[in-house]
Amino acid sequence: MSYEEDLSEKVQFEIIDQVAWITINNPDKGNAMSPGMRDRMTGLFESLNGQFDARAVVLTATGQKLFCPGADISVGREYAQRPDDAPALAVGEPRRMMLRGQHPLMSSILDCELPVIAAVNGTAAGMGVHLALMCDLVMMADHAKFIEVFARRGLVPDAMGTWILPRLIGPMKTKELMFFADDIPADYALELGLCNKVVPGEELIPSVMEWAVRLATGPTKAHMFTKWLVNRSLDVDRRTITEEESWAVELNNGTLDAQEGVNSFRERRDPNWRGF
Repeated sequence: MSYEEDLSEKVQFEIIDQVAWITINNPDKGNAMSPGMRDRMTGLFESLNGQFDARAVVLTATGQKLFCPGADISVGREYAQRPDDAPALAVGEPRRMMLRGQHPLMSSILDCELPVIAAVNGTAAGMGVHLALMCDLVMMADHAKFIEVFARRGLVPDAMGTWILPRLIGPMKTKELMFFADDIPADYALELGLCNKVVPGEELIPSVMEWAVRLATGPTKAHMFTKWLVNRSLDVDRRTITEEESWAVELNNGTLDAQEGVNSFRERRDPNWRGF
């Protein structure tokens, strides 16, 4: 089996009823993410922008035990040639690796024009937690949990965790989770605001599918602008967001779905959203 075929199996992709399913499938490594898997996932999220065959996305994993425990550290990385007496990992190399790998993946989810649902089927640790939290909606199986595992290994959190967590739960609670690295069961994640809903494990995929189909049959461009504005609001000042909100409203008003929304209201019927 070729490397590309292997990647296609480890990060599976299919579109069903206008819902794109991206599934981590690396059971031999507990669904850990290799660099190739990470880059394939980035490419998949980016490829969905501007397409018409998918109008919502689900990110999940196979099995019932693990969603994603983070990076697959057993896979070798390629580094520049060096003198014999140089260290195996030179200062600057981890930084470049993150800027070229983890960060583009997280940004590809945030910047995806379609709404993304994380279906967390099991334990998510380290980068796996942040992978889920970058999604627009998070649904967890009742046996699933999050672990900000970095402090257990003496490491600094990566994969934009220090960006997303304070925005979801505030800096003080973020420090507690990151300093102590305790397990965060699904019910506590719901209490904290780290997920939208907790369901029994056997109901996870049907429940996520219900949400995904509702999104995929909704006003896709309105969802796109809404996602962009909410994400932007975390980083810009009031004046900027009011200007950008005004442009988003104007642009969306030119879509067929916006016209359909007005017409269906006037005609007292359900709208037929086309996605453009």
